Amino acid sequence: MLRIVSLIASASEILSALDLTRNQVGRSHECDSPAEIMALPICTSPAFPTSGSSAEIDQRVKQRVANALSVYEVSREALDALQPTHVITQTQCRVCAVSLEDVERALTGWVSSRPKLVALEPNTLADIWLDIQRVAVSCGVPERGDKLVAALQARMREISARACQSPRRPRVACIEWHEPLMAAGNWVPELVEMAGAVNLFGQAGAHSPARSAWMNWAQLMEADPDVIVSMPCGFDLARTCAEMYWLTNRPEWPKLRAVQTGQVYLADGNQYFNRPGPRIVESLRILAEILHPEAFEPALQGAAWRGHVEWAA
Repeated sequence: MLRIVSLIASASEILSALDLTRNQVGRSHECDSPAEIMALPICTSPAFPTSGSSAEIDQRVKQRVANALSVYEVSREALDALQPTHVITQTQCRVCAVSLEDVERALTGWVSSRPKLVALEPNTLADIWLDIQRVAVSCGVPERGDKLVAALQARMREISARACQSPRRPRVACIEWHEPLMAAGNWVPELVEMAGAVNLFGQAGAHSPARSAWMNWAQLMEADPDVIVSMPCGFDLARTCAEMYWLTNRPEWPKLRAVQTGQVYLADGNQYFNRPGPRIVESLRILAEILHPEAFEPALQGAAWRGHVEWAA
């Protein structure tokens, strides 16, 4: 019988979409959907306080990484007690979730069930589809993986086709961290293009802290985007709003075209853009609603995204 421990929020949602939640026996501290997994044992914890400002969190992470310390802790005792057949982790980012190395250390010589380690690596949209299929194959339901991927891709094609009918192609800056300033990379540039817009910063397939995603205020001013979408990694809408002062207190901020025209938006990065699983469809829909309000009803407005002017008011 399958006994699966998911150590990534997106993997828990993949399991749900594959109708495998009944087989999930453990989760990470960040796994929060579907609702029925919330009663499952938690197998991980952050190794440093996650409260504080963007700058403080960034400094804590950099200090631990510089000292070759893990950003998260994995409970060997919890894993052994659960006797999993499968443990799902990731290799994409040691800051965003428990790393492969963290899990391997926890499993070595401790977990007597000798679980299969399934390591996901979602750098692009194509990788997300491969990861869904990887989970499905490893759990013995490959046909469910194929069906799920096909359905998600079909929904995204429909959204993209409608968005790209617009003659406008706004130039967009997606900000994934406020201080220091970082652009969203990985699959977000692809989503922007699919939403009928031009992505100004961040490179498809490159993780945000990578050099290709670094940006500064001089670059932002020079590009002068038509639209700015703030989607900090791990932040919900309320926390994103609370951290906007890192942007709005800068003397350059009111000079930006997007600010002057009211085209600044906040998105729930934690639940959507930073979660490479089935919700990638809703992430595309968020961008479509923001960028092409004439073509899309604001179905996700309020819960998943808001205009900055709305929050400021």
